[in-house]
Amino acid sequence: MAPVVALKAFLSQVNRIAEPVCEAEGLELVHVEYQKEPAGRILRLYIDKPGGVTIDDCAAVSRQVGDLLDVYTEGDEPYSLEVSSPGENRPIGKPEDFNRFKGHRIRIKSGQPINGQKNFTGTLMGLEAQSVQLKIRDQIVAIDLEQIAKARLINFIGES
Repeated sequence: MAPVVALKAFLSQVNRIAEPVCEAEGLELVHVEYQKEPAGRILRLYIDKPGGVTIDDCAAVSRQVGDLLDVYTEGDEPYSLEVSSPGENRPIGKPEDFNRFKGHRIRIKSGQPINGQKNFTGTLMGLEAQSVQLKIRDQIVAIDLEQIAKARLINFIGES
């Protein structure tokens, strides 16, 4: 299996395992990322709930999801599991989040260059026909959902 396909399959499996655990704990699974860092491979789950998450929330999800991952996933490389709040630069990736956070500042990195660039910062205008609409200065830029490698809100302080 190609590395990108294997990574997507692994992340999909992690989502299928972690989502019900989070829901049972009254939490939202915001985002899952798997990356190589100086300390080794990190599988990071971002969770949230109204009023913010606590250390106890993170520990409960880490313990349950970690046990399930040990049973239901096979990995070629060891990794560390981290569970945390999304913070002020909240990652977003679910299609519904691109409408949920309309009007907020966002930074998007595309997988392939779009008109010669891969990094975009602007105001999120929403999702239309699988294309994220981003206002940069006085121009609307459309970025295909499939092209987005990373998307993060900028200085997000919670939902009102």
